[in-house]
Amino acid sequence: MHRMYEVYRRYYENISLEVFSRDMVEKNGVFVIEERATGRTVGFSTLKVMDMEVAGQKVTGVFSGDTIIEKEFWGNKVLQFQFFLRLIREKLKRPGRPLFWLLISKGYKTYLLLANNFYTYYPHPEGRHDYLAEHVSAYCRELFPGYFCERRQLLDFGNGYTHLKDNVAGITDEMRRSSAKIRFFEERNPSWHRGTELPCIGLVDSHLLMRYPLDVWRKRRRKAAPAARPVAYE
Repeated sequence: MHRMYEVYRRYYENISLEVFSRDMVEKNGVFVIEERATGRTVGFSTLKVMDMEVAGQKVTGVFSGDTIIEKEFWGNKVLQFQFFLRLIREKLKRPGRPLFWLLISKGYKTYLLLANNFYTYYPHPEGRHDYLAEHVSAYCRELFPGYFCERRQLLDFGNGYTHLKDNVAGITDEMRRSSAKIRFFEERNPSWHRGTELPCIGLVDSHLLMRYPLDVWRKRRRKAAPAARPVAYE
């Protein structure tokens, strides 16, 4: 855990080992990413599986908590693929029940993981799938009571909340001009720099499960990154 905390504090402000440890205990598991050559921990992602009822329908959500990867390993897809395998496991447990990826995004990179890989997701730059807003409200009320603003559709934990350091995942004018998704993220979460979170959701359906492995393979061929391996703890 201490090595994960060392990685985390390198990229975030307003953190403490006490808060980090308490958050870790509340999760169901964690994926740890290790450099293949040395066994050094270079990233991790926590998760929590939860059952919800939305509009009278039972659904399952896999919530992603703290996620960070050392900058030199950005572009490596091993964490994404292992998370995808976990989604398959959860879908097989209850094949007839809707399954969703639940995430909160204080930076544009997390939002792009959703927007670039899911077909049905919310919030969407083109205003699609707005019916999922009700699902977002449901998990925010359960996981973060008192912090979700229905009007702004944001989680606001106050000025002292954890946020990305200034030199991590900044948004430039060129990025705004070239990416409609990044512009949309900033429009929906204009105070992201102080740690407000944009809650999001993606549907895990048969279309995603069939297409995602092929999409990841194509992206890996286009961009190489240092070799890493996953270790899952539950």
